[in-house]
Amino acid sequence: MNGSPKGEYSVTLQTVKYLEKAYPDYAFSYLAAGQRIRALEKDFSEAESALKAADMILFSYPVYTFIAPSQLHRFFELIKERNIDLSGKWATQITTSKHFYDVTAHKYVEENCLDLGMKVVKGLSADMDDLLSEKGRKEAKAFFQFAMFSVRNDIFEKLPAEKKVFVPVIAAPGEKTASSLDKEVVLVTDAREKDVSLNAMIERFKTVSPFRVRVINLWETEIRGGCLGCFGCAVSGKCVYTDRFDEYLRNTIQAADAIVYAFTIRDHSMGARFKMYDDRQFCNGHRTVTMGAPTGYLISGEYSGETNVKTIVEARAQVGGNFLCGVATDETNPDGEIDNLAKTLAYAFETKLTQPSNFYGVGGMKIFRDLIWLMQGFMKADHRFYKAHGQYDFPQKKRGMMLKMYLVGALISNPKIKAKMGNAMNEGMLMPYKKMFEKEFGKQKPE
Repeated sequence: MNGSPKGEYSVTLQTVKYLEKAYPDYAFSYLAAGQRIRALEKDFSEAESALKAADMILFSYPVYTFIAPSQLHRFFELIKERNIDLSGKWATQITTSKHFYDVTAHKYVEENCLDLGMKVVKGLSADMDDLLSEKGRKEAKAFFQFAMFSVRNDIFEKLPAEKKVFVPVIAAPGEKTASSLDKEVVLVTDAREKDVSLNAMIERFKTVSPFRVRVINLWETEIRGGCLGCFGCAVSGKCVYTDRFDEYLRNTIQAADAIVYAFTIRDHSMGARFKMYDDRQFCNGHRTVTMGAPTGYLISGEYSGETNVKTIVEARAQVGGNFLCGVATDETNPDGEIDNLAKTLAYAFETKLTQPSNFYGVGGMKIFRDLIWLMQGFMKADHRFYKAHGQYDFPQKKRGMMLKMYLVGALISNPKIKAKMGNAMNEGMLMPYKKMFEKEFGKQKPE
């Protein structure tokens, strides 16, 4: 199942083609699910026949925005909408990316395959250029051999424990709060009439917020299709689609003081329409254009049990440089959580609240930092942005620190010198902090 919108031009697909040639005893068949998703929405019979005929289904796709492309999201929706029985079939996956949140993409596909009762084997996460190296080809073969070993020995990921039917707690209307802050929050949602709980949450948030709330429904917004991965926007920032969504995104959504996202959890994600919106933001390249703006979420569904979705929500804020003001759900106490989200957003506006990056943000941005540095001649707008925001913080530039560490390493390598040093190294590490305390609070008088 080729989930790339590029079809035969998919880089990920080349690994599958390589495995087909390397293992001629296995029969491979292909379906361009990502490229032909519109046609499959009208007639799914070809896909259904291919799925039912296969012994193992290999999902091949690039990682887009923390997870699989929107086209593959829609493909899973179509399988489930048509109640196609894939129970007992084997499933695995191959992705290519720069290892930017490939773990959350793989988890998404795994969870959906487990929903369908499939026997899941851990997939291959590769860099885009891995197949061109001997090491990469060796790893691809090792992945396929392990997949076949798993089949022969009936070793696979176990189905999750049976869950209780989730029943949302419907948010109450709430009392109207007067707008006291000259700020505007854009609330982006894919809520439809059937999303009763989510619509109630949105209405309460609008009512209790002390700032203007402008709702944008993605079903009422012209988005002609998901990202094609064509890189047509790399230089100009303009998308090849003529729906002008790139301009709408920048002028109507990202121009707001904050953004709140509201969706119902579908298939362990935010749903295909919302993912299409996410993917089309690639017209910004790899630039964190809303850096510093607070953000929040209204989520309908059993969010506490969706570990992967929780990771994606936090990681989006971390990588984007946004303060995550809260996630309100309809699991137990939506009224209180919605009110607290509105209060926290107001506090973030008043104090210009920020937060330091954790592993999600630091690790993710270092991957992009290295990527943009190498591709600066192509991704010119990204390169200018990274230079202007000091994101080229390569450690090799800190030569003074490196020389100090060589000296320390040489000293502690000598047992005699190390014994004489005693606790001097620990005291030396704390010296800059002692100077900072003295500068901030003055020299402490001895008791």
